[in-house]
Amino acid sequence: MTKILLIDDDEKLGGLLGNYFKRFDLDLVSATRPSQGFEMLSREKPDLVILDVMLPEQDGFEVCRTIRKSNSIPIIMLTARGEVTDRIVGLEIGADDYLPKPFEPRELVARVQNILRRADTPRMEDGQICFKDLVINLDHHTIELEGKTMDLTTMEYQLLVLLASHPDRTYTRDEILNELRGIDAQLFSRSVDIMISRLRHKLQDTSKQPRFIRTVWGTGYTFVGVEVDK
Repeated sequence: MTKILLIDDDEKLGGLLGNYFKRFDLDLVSATRPSQGFEMLSREKPDLVILDVMLPEQDGFEVCRTIRKSNSIPIIMLTARGEVTDRIVGLEIGADDYLPKPFEPRELVARVQNILRRADTPRMEDGQICFKDLVINLDHHTIELEGKTMDLTTMEYQLLVLLASHPDRTYTRDEILNELRGIDAQLFSRSVDIMISRLRHKLQDTSKQPRFIRTVWGTGYTFVGVEVDK
């Protein structure tokens, strides 16, 4: 599960966002002081940091500068100070995005997902993404399952590449539709479920014991294959 670190001195905010983030398969851990945040950054190894500007010990700008000296982790600045100059400073010192308070939790989740999507790149060896029993050849647009070449439609291939390129990231049906509509403009939400079902069948996968594709109920789908070296 994707882990997010929140550094904000509002203890209630951490609890509220933590419960909300779980709906989107995001695990939120929180720190109320920069010193605690640095320790958790090292220990928890999160995928993204949400950082408040108004903090005890030192402000969020200084915390951002310190993180950037040794870490390229994505950072979203979160603060009640919404002045343009503050936003510019935050971005100039290395923040990836800036969201002023008050905010809608869904917008924050959307920004988190968007940044993770940009930062998340598949590991490729000679144009291949390799998992246990599954090899995706991006140069030749072929799939091998247990050493045998699979017969996939263009849509099924693109869907598998989309999910496998970002293991453990949950894609909603709407996100899948947006990614694949360039191939078929007539796609609709139900067709995503149908494609997933057909792809699972070809992957010898089941929804109860998934080898590769897991259903996140009420949200969408995620790829759970274990990536290995070629």
